[in-house]
Amino acid sequence: MSGPAPVAAATGATPPPVLVHEVSKWFKGVVAVSDVSFRIEAGVTALLGPNGAGKSTLLRMLCGLAAPDLGAVRLFGIDPRQDTSVLRYVGLVPQQEATFPRMRAQEFVRLAAVLHRVESPDDAARAALAAVELDPDDRRPVDTYSKGMRQRVKLAQALVHGPSIIVADEPLNGLDPRQRVRLIEIFQQLGAEGRCVVVSSHVLDEVERFGSRVLVVAQGRLAAEGDFRAIRELMDDRPHVIRLRSDAVRALAAALLANGAVSGARLVGDDAVELQIHDVARFRAWVAPTARELGAGLHEVLPLDDDLESVFRYLVGAPGPGGVS
Repeated sequence: MSGPAPVAAATGATPPPVLVHEVSKWFKGVVAVSDVSFRIEAGVTALLGPNGAGKSTLLRMLCGLAAPDLGAVRLFGIDPRQDTSVLRYVGLVPQQEATFPRMRAQEFVRLAAVLHRVESPDDAARAALAAVELDPDDRRPVDTYSKGMRQRVKLAQALVHGPSIIVADEPLNGLDPRQRVRLIEIFQQLGAEGRCVVVSSHVLDEVERFGSRVLVVAQGRLAAEGDFRAIRELMDDRPHVIRLRSDAVRALAAALLANGAVSGARLVGDDAVELQIHDVARFRAWVAPTARELGAGLHEVLPLDDDLESVFRYLVGAPGPGGVS
């Protein structure tokens, strides 16, 4: 399936498929998105952030489903709220369940083709379902499908009219490993065709598999952007916080500070300390020998900030565990 030609600019250079400029959005006084700016070209771009970071709100504004309270959103230079004709170039895979339960997959995707005024909607629906490895002749209603299969039905209806921009909100949720690999391959293929593919996720490893440009969103703000490898290096450069429990916690913490294995320590009880570590490999190499040399028992060595939420706290400079920022 080939997408339609990009919308031509009225004057000057052709604008990017997606442009977000100083956008803010709030709901009843709660800021969901705060002063976010970026542009997205053809290829796969991952929108990475923890749940509640503002990803879905951003994607809704991209698709014209919500208006920014400040700033501007443009698709090929056009405001999707002012000129809805540009939405013919957009395919949306929503996070929410968005299928009619008693419909067959073929009927549902065909309906999307009809609404987009696609020629030969039956053929287009069959091709879109085949592209996501679903049988267009399956007689079962969609509500009997697994969650992963329903995700692929949603993707099929987003592709049925051959859009230039594909927006997918957490599309890998509910898929088994094989389905995830196949869906990632489909997104990569769409990007290689010259389409603009925007995929959101809160799972770091999923984004790594896209091998794509990344926009990191945290607390409604754009915390970082760039190639995934650069973002990964930035995340790995953050100080780590590890809780250590020992029957000689003071002596062990002092020794680790002295030999440079840790850069900071804070006692959190008679037998526990929270350690700030910049060189995790050095800490791992030194902690057991140091404890053995002191005759100290190691009861727990637990990372407190290896979860994605902590990575984003670090990127936006918010306090981490134990007040370490």
